[in-house]
Amino acid sequence: MDEPRSMRAWRVTEPGPVAGHPMSFESVPLPEAGANDLLVRVLACGVCRTDLHVAEGDLPVHRAGVVPGHEVVGVVHRVGEAVEGFAPGDRVGVAWLRSTCGRCRYCRRGDENLCPNSRYTGWDDDGGYAEFVAVPAAFALPLPGGYDDVELAPLLCAGIIGYRALKRASVPDGGRLGIYGFGGSAHIAAQVAMARGAEVHVMTRSEDARTLARELGAASVQGAADAPPAPLDAAILFAPVGDLVLPALEALDRGGVLSIAGIHLTDIPQLNYRRHLFQEREIRSVTANTREDSREFLGFAGKHRIRVATMRYGLPDADRALKDLAGDRVRGAAVLVP
Repeated sequence: MDEPRSMRAWRVTEPGPVAGHPMSFESVPLPEAGANDLLVRVLACGVCRTDLHVAEGDLPVHRAGVVPGHEVVGVVHRVGEAVEGFAPGDRVGVAWLRSTCGRCRYCRRGDENLCPNSRYTGWDDDGGYAEFVAVPAAFALPLPGGYDDVELAPLLCAGIIGYRALKRASVPDGGRLGIYGFGGSAHIAAQVAMARGAEVHVMTRSEDARTLARELGAASVQGAADAPPAPLDAAILFAPVGDLVLPALEALDRGGVLSIAGIHLTDIPQLNYRRHLFQEREIRSVTANTREDSREFLGFAGKHRIRVATMRYGLPDADRALKDLAGDRVRGAAVLVP
């Protein structure tokens, strides 16, 4: 069979409000895949809020005309000549963290997510809103069985970053965890937390999201800024809304930790030290993930069946998927299927 020379892909051509037309759907050359890379045919690509931030310009442009998408499930189409351990036809995942230098003090101590020279799929290099994507083989992820392609896609960022945020929240055994916002990442993290014995309380504005939280077994469900019925040992803020930092901190018990999961957050209002931080409350940010996080989470998903709520869109409908995400019309996670 002849090697394809071009593919269909979405490019961010004019970053701005998604209600306009920040992206264009075009025929573009196949990605260049070097000796250490895999060329992957995309089977499914999750639609992440980070893609929305890239399209709308909330995240500064790193590459003009970039192809978004970093929750990619695909099959290896071609293997670089220096790559070992992969073969055409292997199913792999392509996630947000694309490469690191491997030499800096952060990489050497196991914190590769803090590498100053890290690069990211769908921001620094072209991602999965396309028919093919290239990825360094060292950052391609093995995938657990028991899930179809569409279910797997959200696990590759929503799942992994939610897992990282959960680790950063330091929920004690049997503790109370508050979750603010209940989209693609939050509904997966909640299931991991509950499987580990946490009591989960959900605060979110979407009625569909509240329904999903109840279906998944949340101990309580209320509005986005409402107080939970009991003090929280830990909380995770998934909604990119800085105003919610204050009620989340106020809901924490003594020594509680607030983990902020997003790469982008609107401005945080002024804090009051006694109301929000005193009694050893903490705020922790989450910066990407490490490959070790990915292996841990995907291993967990292979042993514990996670319910992944998805809405499917064809690749030509990626702009509509982003508009639905911005308008809180996505229940769970949106996934593109070429």
